[in-house]
Amino acid sequence: MVAAGDFKNGLTIEIDGNIFQILEFQHVKPGKGAAFVRTKLKNIISGGVVEKTFRPTEKFENAHIDRKDMQYLYQDGDLYNFMDVETYDQIALDADVVGDALKFVKENETVKICSHKGNVFSVEPPLFVELAITETEPGFKGDTAQGATKPAVVETGATVMVPLFVEVGDVLKIDTRTGEYLSRV
Repeated sequence: MVAAGDFKNGLTIEIDGNIFQILEFQHVKPGKGAAFVRTKLKNIISGGVVEKTFRPTEKFENAHIDRKDMQYLYQDGDLYNFMDVETYDQIALDADVVGDALKFVKENETVKICSHKGNVFSVEPPLFVELAITETEPGFKGDTAQGATKPAVVETGATVMVPLFVEVGDVLKIDTRTGEYLSRV
């Protein structure tokens, strides 16, 4: 059990059967009246963000989130197949659960599968990936005055904005959280 007065960013708690992660919190002590805790909570299953206030003495159940390394095997229609790298057990996840998480992930790469009490609710890709460019237009000399960029399609099919000097076949380092080009490899 954790009291509202002991909240920290990133903590996961259970409220009314839903699992929330604390994005922000603020202890407020007004001039008159009792103190309270103002929070911004993200529902980790639906992804919605809500703002709630609590008394500092209110207690909530800690929600334990399991993160397990699994290998992304392949996509079969609307199902994405993963394998536990330790036990070799395989699971198939629906496209709704996976979302855009695999936009920059190739087959046979390791991802983290997040679950609560055995229910998988999200897939976390690695923070950085290296992907080759399969399609982009050539850059023109002299167009670089403002740090110009152009769209490029990487081997997973995702589109990334890259500098004009990047060509087809180049391998890029990409931040999966923002989808931004970081460097050539």
